[in-house]
Amino acid sequence: MAIAITLKSYLDSHHVDYDMVEHIRSETALEAAHSAHVPGHQVAKAVVLEDDRGYVVSVLPSTNRLDLEWVRESLGRDLEMARERELRSLFQDCDLGAVPALSNAYGLDVIWDDQLKAVADIYLEAGDHRHLVHIKGDDFRKLLRGMPHNIISAEKDYSRWMGD
Repeated sequence: MAIAITLKSYLDSHHVDYDMVEHIRSETALEAAHSAHVPGHQVAKAVVLEDDRGYVVSVLPSTNRLDLEWVRESLGRDLEMARERELRSLFQDCDLGAVPALSNAYGLDVIWDDQLKAVADIYLEAGDHRHLVHIKGDDFRKLLRGMPHNIISAEKDYSRWMGD
């Protein structure tokens, strides 16, 4: 597949330059970072949440773990993890589990982590398990302008400590 049609159309319509990075098949964004030889903090992963008002996609560095309470507090919503079977209908041109971080291209609300504010280059799932899309950090933030952002995640070791 290389890049999902919806994502490609979105990037093209916003005149965003991008290139593709191929890697061996991976199941997670962090695995994709390792196999593509890019820093994990530069790979933006998407975590789909839901409540009775709809879906919200949380975008955070692949090295981090989402703190659901921080997202709930930031948005004032009682969000839970979306069920995987629902993702197929939301991202029809993507492989299951390869959700692009620019989920606003799919008409979904997004909240993104402030830890992505200063990252010069961003990589995100292209819609399959073998490709990442590489864009400039400034373009990433421009595409998410107007979307809420806050600290919504922490490195895995820290977030584990917080839950103890």
